[in-house]
Parts: sequence; C-alpha cells; structure tokens
Amino acid sequence: MQPHARILILDFGSQYTQLIVRRLRELSVYSEIVPCDIPFNEIIKFNPKGLIFSGGPYSVYEKKAPALFSPQKTLALNIPILGICYGMQYLTQICGGKVVPAKICEYGRTFIEKKNFGQSEILPIFKEKCPVWMSHGDEIGRLPEGFKLTAISANNSPAVMENFLKKYYAVQFHPEVTHTENGNEIFKRFLFEVCKLKPNWNLNLYLEEKIESIRNQVQKKNVICALSGGVDSTVAAALVHQAIGSKLKCIFVNNGLLRKNEAKEVLETYKKHLKFNLLYVDAERQFLKALQGIQDAEKKRKIIGREFIQIFERHSKKLNATHLVQGTLYPDVIESKPPPRDRLGKSQKVGFSFTIKSHHNVGGLPAQLKLKLIEPFRELFKDEVRELGKTLQVPSSILERHPFPGPGLAVRILGEVTKQKLKILQEADAVFLDELKQFGLYHKVWQAFAVFLPIHSVGVMGDSRTYENVVALRAVTSVDGMTADWVSFPPEFLTRVSSRITGEIKGINRVVYDVSSKPPATIEWE
Repeated sequence: MQPHARILILDFGSQYTQLIVRRLRELSVYSEIVPCDIPFNEIIKFNPKGLIFSGGPYSVYEKKAPALFSPQKTLALNIPILGICYGMQYLTQICGGKVVPAKICEYGRTFIEKKNFGQSEILPIFKEKCPVWMSHGDEIGRLPEGFKLTAISANNSPAVMENFLKKYYAVQFHPEVTHTENGNEIFKRFLFEVCKLKPNWNLNLYLEEKIESIRNQVQKKNVICALSGGVDSTVAAALVHQAIGSKLKCIFVNNGLLRKNEAKEVLETYKKHLKFNLLYVDAERQFLKALQGIQDAEKKRKIIGREFIQIFERHSKKLNATHLVQGTLYPDVIESKPPPRDRLGKSQKVGFSFTIKSHHNVGGLPAQLKLKLIEPFRELFKDEVRELGKTLQVPSSILERHPFPGPGLAVRILGEVTKQKLKILQEADAVFLDELKQFGLYHKVWQAFAVFLPIHSVGVMGDSRTYENVVALRAVTSVDGMTADWVSFPPEFLTRVSSRITGEIKGINRVVYDVSSKPPATIEWE
C-alpha cells in the first residue's frame, strides 16, 4: 500500500483489536495488526505514519506482561501514537508514569467527563458526559511527564491523556466498539488531524496493487490455485487470472467432505461463468482414510491441510508450477495466530492473543512447503472479498453463498468422520438450506449449517423406541465473521425444518438449535 496511508496496530491481546482495523478501513485508511513484540526492524519496514497500541487482558506491572520488542526505539520514531486501554497503561509505563490497581474496576458501559477539555486534540465535542465502553482493572496513578489529563471517568479515574508536543494520545476506554458514542470521531481526529493522512485507500486501489504485485512475483512461471468453489478461493482465482492469465491452473479437489451435490454444482458454475483452466481431482478415499479414527478437531484440520498440500505439490510437478494460490482471509490468520517472536526474533511461545483454532490453510501447512504461496486476501475480511468479487465479475451465485470451512464437513462432525455420518449430515444440511430458500431467509443469514453431534438420544417413531443421532442447526448474522449473533427464526420455520429432517433422514430422531453468539462461541463448532 502507499506509504502515506499506513497505520500499524500493535496487538497486546485484546478481544477487540480486530475491530480497530475495521474502523480504520471504513475511514479509507489502510492498517494491519501485528503482535506487539514484533521485531523493531519489521515496524521500520512497514513504514507506518502512526501507531496504535491495542488493549489487552494483562497488567503492565506483571512479570510476563506484553511489551514492545524495543520500547525506546519505538518512541524514538517520533510518529503519533494512540494507546487504547492496556495500550494507555503501557504508554504510561514506557514514558515514565505509573500504573496502579484501580480503586474501582470499570467494566461495560460508563461515562467520561471533560477535564481541561479545551486543550484536547483527540476527543470529539460533547456537552457534559459521553457514553463509553470500559474494561479495565488498573488505572493511571501518575501521568508521565508532558501529558495532560483531558477526561476522567464517572469514578474520577483518568480516562484520556494527551501529549501535544510528542503527539501521544491515550484513552482508557474502547473507541472501536459501537457502545462508545462517537468512537469513530477519535479515530478520525487521530488519522486526519494528528497523522495528517488522506482517506485515499479503497478496494480498487488494493486490487490494482495486488495485480501488479502478483505479476512481479510470478514473472513467467506457472501457478496453481486451490479452488474450493466458495467465495474466497474463487475470487482469488479471478484476481490471479486477471494478473497472469493462462499461467494460472486451477485445481478443484473433491475431498468427500463437501455439501450434498456440491462438486457437481461447482463444476457446472465454473464451466458456465468462469473460463478457468480447471483440473478436477477425486480424492474422497484419500481424505477419509487419512481421517480414520481421528477425533480431535485440531488434528483433523492439520491432516486435511497436509493431504491438500500433498495433492497440490504432486500436480504442481506435472504442471511445472512454482506457486500456490489460496483464498486465506484475515480472520483465518487472526484465529490461527502464529506464535510471536522471542527477543532474538525467533518464533517461540504462545501469543498474547490466544489461538482459537488452526485453519487448515494456515495452521495446517507443512513447515517446509515446496510451493511459494500467493494469498491476495490475507489482509482482507469476507465482506471486502465479496466487494472485490463484484469488480472481478464473479457470478452472484458464488458471491452470495454462505461461507463454508476449508476442512468442510469434517469440522461439522464432532468426533471421528465416517462415510455414514457424512451422508446423514449432508442430507440434514441440504434440508436446512432448502427450507431457508423456501422461506426467503437464505440471503438474510450470514451462515447456516447443520452439525452432527457425537451423542444418541431416545426417541419414538412409529410407536417404536429409537436410539438415534442428534443434529444441531446453526445460523448467524455477521458482517466479517469476527463477531456474530444467532438468528431468531420464526417458530414455524424451525418446526418445518425439524419435521423434515427427522421424517426424511434415517438415523436422526432429534434436532436442536444453537443460540450462542460469537463470542463466547465461534461460528463453527470445531
């Protein structure tokens, strides 16, 4: 991206860090999240025009508290800094102030009040009190030299401090969450008035730069694309195809873990709408054999990633290809969370933000991959990829599909994957999606699917006792997949779906509905 449009977010482990990058991109400024202890030379390489220190669940005075790789060198960059929550406390510490346990912990919705308000460069205008979202158990005991207090909380705790000379600003609350009123105004002031940036980043610019970057990376070599039939891999293939044309060879692997009739439907769509050079590989037996006896979800993901790579490496030799295209998204990378570095720059320990799950195309990749990766959407969210897909003229039948996990139904079958379980789940999932379309609900839902549970329950069918399988239904609304709410369906819809599943599919006698949001749950069950 253009150097003048880059903000670097240093992550200290907050559950809200991803929301910061969303807010900045919505303001047309490019930003990325990196671990707080990223080596200093990588910060230099990124060439940020401003830094944001995220929140985090730690206390800065703890022995193993998150810290910058080189605090004083970072401060010596003389670029604007915005600290949020833990980021405020850490900025206080490295600038010579003092952080102490809070007299009154503040969690959830509260208010801040003006203090020396006329001198603030970062706060939006508000009359008396401004609602904000707090989540902290420590507070600033002594401000660092050169800082002024410009707002306090309802409990008289420091809420905002500013160093006008050095352009350092810090807020104890979370402006990135919607519960903070006018939170975006703080980001606007930091970006456009303090950092002097221009709102000139957009997806068209991103597309142009990615195409040019891929051309420079590939040169005259052949490239293969791991094509799943979903939004991410299809749009990635369309982008790379626009960049290098016939040098792209797409491979669609039927791993036997797809939805009902999916392989046939996907191939027909590609043949009709997209003129990719496409190779179909039937690998159902290979994947099911590799998964035999495996119950742990993380192991399943890694096995599936390994089997995919083996197939792609084998065919890359036949096609004389040196690069592999994947539709990896930013949330995939965030949830897989590669370990941060130790003080020597070596990958060593579990990060300050915990690994949620290893995505097969991130955590499942071998250490010594023989193909060079091309991941054009590694910095993008799902909705951004869909927008790019429209520009690249990918058909709506693909762009409007619900997200589907790379490991497929293997992570929607809790426990060991068998052919019988796959058959039952495919049928139940097909009924659920069919009824969503019949009721006009499919496009009002971000993602919907069925999950095969590793339990049996007693039932009564035809006056006889049954002891059969249980299926859970899951449906959520979301924007980017980072957070999600469960969908409150009309009772008649759920009744219809349940009746069809138990009546039409042998082996199921009970249907349950998942009413968990993300967080605390994830969208997928595994």
